[in-house]
Amino acid sequence: MELTSTVFTAKAIYVGVIFAITLGVAAYSTYFERIFAAFFQDRVGPDRAGPFGILQPLADAVKMFMKEDFIPANSSKWLFILGPCLSMFTALMTSAVIPFGDTIDLGNGVKFDLQGIDVNIGILWVFGIVSLGVYGILVGGWASNNKYSLLGAIRAASQNISYELAMGLSIISILMMTGSLSTKAIVEAQQNGHWNILYQPVGFILFIICAFAECNRTPFDLPECETELIGGYHTEYSSMKLGFYLFAEYINMFVSGAVMATLYFGGYDYPFYETVVNSFGENVANFIGFGALIGKALFFVFVFMWVRWTLPRFRYDQLMNLGWTGLIPIAMFNVVWTGLIILLPAEFNLSSLASIGIAIAGIPVLVVGLFIYHSIAGGKKKKTALAR
Repeated sequence: MELTSTVFTAKAIYVGVIFAITLGVAAYSTYFERIFAAFFQDRVGPDRAGPFGILQPLADAVKMFMKEDFIPANSSKWLFILGPCLSMFTALMTSAVIPFGDTIDLGNGVKFDLQGIDVNIGILWVFGIVSLGVYGILVGGWASNNKYSLLGAIRAASQNISYELAMGLSIISILMMTGSLSTKAIVEAQQNGHWNILYQPVGFILFIICAFAECNRTPFDLPECETELIGGYHTEYSSMKLGFYLFAEYINMFVSGAVMATLYFGGYDYPFYETVVNSFGENVANFIGFGALIGKALFFVFVFMWVRWTLPRFRYDQLMNLGWTGLIPIAMFNVVWTGLIILLPAEFNLSSLASIGIAIAGIPVLVVGLFIYHSIAGGKKKKTALAR
């Protein structure tokens, strides 16, 4: 009974820490996004609330709470309230299966993993919860009884369906190499520097593009495109209900970064792990691994912000065309090429360096294939135009 109580207490503390880190990162992502935007646009960023503007997230929270909580008279009230709650809930639930670290020894034979729940279908959990996230947008957009909101919600649904297919195919390539759906097993297969990014460069590029679309971030922020739809699905929202939608977006960015670190960059693995274990023990090494994964996730948050203030927004037809006729065929090619990465070294007894070489060779093969395809497609279009 005492052992169970100790593990439960440790797990509760861990969940609380992850929850606090997630909310803290989401809150200060708004601050750093403004700092980066100011840097890229050569202007002064937030500098009024506290030293260097570091209290800006607190000022934003006070503003959100103090604003009038408006609900349109002709809206579906309870669904209008449920929409942002669904978005926030699904954003927070995704991190439950991410292994933020290895096993911690609490003494007296008590050990627990730095992971919320270790299920053997962990990556399906992530994919399923991410898929449910669109319902928060759909419900909010429909319940607002506003045409702009409804158009934004429909755009979000179409966009998520389009890009989840390519994302799922990129994950299949990881499963082929790992042989398990467990996120813990995927990380353990990448220990000692055998990160999947070395074997899946094309898969990673596909995944990060799809992550931009799933998070509704520029250049794929069409569901809330202010130049066309005012504010898209959250046009009618104010106060903390609007805050929930905006907060969920930043949480999704952080969680997406953690998932990418888990799938492609070794999760909590880092260089000289064995040296740290020999010098300071496993607990210290595993806590450093916890910090390493957080650092990798924060790097991807920076990439999300960097791209937002660098690239222009796609047109909606370009976005859908890229998803269906661009990313899905490339993802199918990557699945086939992953089969070669697995079979050829096993057949000819090649080293891991040869597997990496085969993986990298897939990039020029893909580029040449795309060039030939577009040349043929362009020639057909030209002939059709001349015939007319």
